[in-house]
Amino acid sequence: MIVDLTAAAGFLAGAARVLDRRRFELLFAGGPPEPVLAALDGYRNTDGGYGWGLEPDLRSATSQPGGALHALEVFVDVAPVTSGRARGLCDWLARVSLPDRGLPFALPVPDAAASAPFWAGADPDRSSLQITAVVAAAAHRVADPAVAGHPWLARATDHCLAAVGELDGRAHAMELAFATQFLDAASATRPEAAELVDVLRPHIPADGLLHVAGGADDEYMRPLDFAPSPGGPARSLFAPAVVDAELDRLAGAQQPDGGWPVDFASYSPAAALEWRGHRTVQALALLRANGRL
Repeated sequence: MIVDLTAAAGFLAGAARVLDRRRFELLFAGGPPEPVLAALDGYRNTDGGYGWGLEPDLRSATSQPGGALHALEVFVDVAPVTSGRARGLCDWLARVSLPDRGLPFALPVPDAAASAPFWAGADPDRSSLQITAVVAAAAHRVADPAVAGHPWLARATDHCLAAVGELDGRAHAMELAFATQFLDAASATRPEAAELVDVLRPHIPADGLLHVAGGADDEYMRPLDFAPSPGGPARSLFAPAVVDAELDRLAGAQQPDGGWPVDFASYSPAAALEWRGHRTVQALALLRANGRL
């Protein structure tokens, strides 16, 4: 499959937020990292966390774990450049973590307009492996010693390792996918994470397709949602032909307008556009990481 970067840039120009346009410029057009970090700053609060719709279906101005995830994605992008904002975000994550060292799916949302009900109605006093795992996975991929050595990440990693060991066949598809991503990312520094991949193996089908309960009829977690990066232990969950077919599918999913689609419902007109912009940059980055660009 041939991916059209020019068409992707055109789509982003007409439909994406400045942050994703700047990310594309950095990753695929030789742009500098400073404008990406400046665009991210527009979503930052004075407490060190991120809100203001950085998570497109959570429009709240408040700092949220979902916003932290997307901020960390940017800190991954700008490597080897580092930012003091990343350490500040880890400080914020440490402050909002619960006594068991996990993160709540969301903190209280006083301004819930246009936000998805699963964000606005989340229990702020209960740890969520789903959000803790995916945030910690992103943090493990940030090339910044201040993040790698931060006490919050060590505590969150301990929490996730313990929680993954207790998962069973009743786990939600997204929880399984993000737990697997976490194990893959953490395995570079925590050997026990690689060993835990085998704990999840019985719950993940060989074709990597798990329907997202409560989502759209055609919304699935797919092989690259479990194991996006080549070379990690999570790839052992799937035969090479399964991964190759999924990469072919991803490359072939570029739409006539140059962007990539999403397979889930959005909760506002803004989110519908912003998710496609985010997905387009993420799809391209994933294809390149896997040798397809």
